[in-house]
Amino acid sequence: MDSPVFDLAFEPAYGQAVPVVSGVERITANNSGPFTFFGTNSYIVGSSSVAVIDPGPEDEAHFQALMAALAGRAVTHIFVSHTHRDHSPLAGRLQAATGAVTVAQGPHRPARPLRDGEINPFAESSDLSFVPDITLSDGETLSGDGWSLRAVLTPGHTANHAAFALEGRDILFSGDHVMAWSTSIVAPPDGSMADYMASLDRLMKRQDRLLLPGHGGPVTEPSSFLRALKAHRLKREQAVLARVRAGDTQIAEMVKVIYRDTDPKLHGAAALSVLAHIEDLLERGEIAADGPPSLAATYRLL
Repeated sequence: MDSPVFDLAFEPAYGQAVPVVSGVERITANNSGPFTFFGTNSYIVGSSSVAVIDPGPEDEAHFQALMAALAGRAVTHIFVSHTHRDHSPLAGRLQAATGAVTVAQGPHRPARPLRDGEINPFAESSDLSFVPDITLSDGETLSGDGWSLRAVLTPGHTANHAAFALEGRDILFSGDHVMAWSTSIVAPPDGSMADYMASLDRLMKRQDRLLLPGHGGPVTEPSSFLRALKAHRLKREQAVLARVRAGDTQIAEMVKVIYRDTDPKLHGAAALSVLAHIEDLLERGEIAADGPPSLAATYRLL
């Protein structure tokens, strides 16, 4: 498989707790968009005493749907895969209502420091106020009544991105790192393509039978899908190199060709993805830049 076959079939069932597998329910926030698909998935794990994964955006209807689904059950932990505003902001209200502790890899941070004059294009999408009560190390496990979740750190989409493995079930809550409906956005300085690819390799070594992502439906064949995702990213990398070889010196020129079949409204995000590939290629010595890498910099072969 050269490219992943994306699954766009999904019923969000807004406001409802949808059983996904035994002991796991999904509630989808009504915050659909080009980067969120039908909306953000919040997961409830357990039965009488539960954990919530990715409480979602600050949205009253979604909060009320979560509280209705949680009625009569103790909530002990609130896990956050990463600190974008479609995933973490509701953690504060949910914690206040339930007394649960919040859990994540850490607060928001960029994958690398901002360069002189650089502006983080995803700054407004970042939840800088969230600080977890419990900071998870890679492989650390937290358990509750009938469930145990292990941290699988997967930086790339953000520096603090984490997936959570449901122990004994071969199920991984993959956040925005791997989704069935689309590739993940990797946009510097928030994200890092080198980190993303390393995290993808890490998941490829696992034996998960099901991935439950932050948006859209499950990935039901993780092994083949992950291989296809990696092939897709490597193909994009080769496309960037091909444009540099063809004489394109700036990212805007490359985007017009590489993403010619993509909605122009998404070309801004596409340019950031190309920048992520370029930063990786520069680090590996494949190309050179006249000055620090940026959307406006000039690039050439070595």
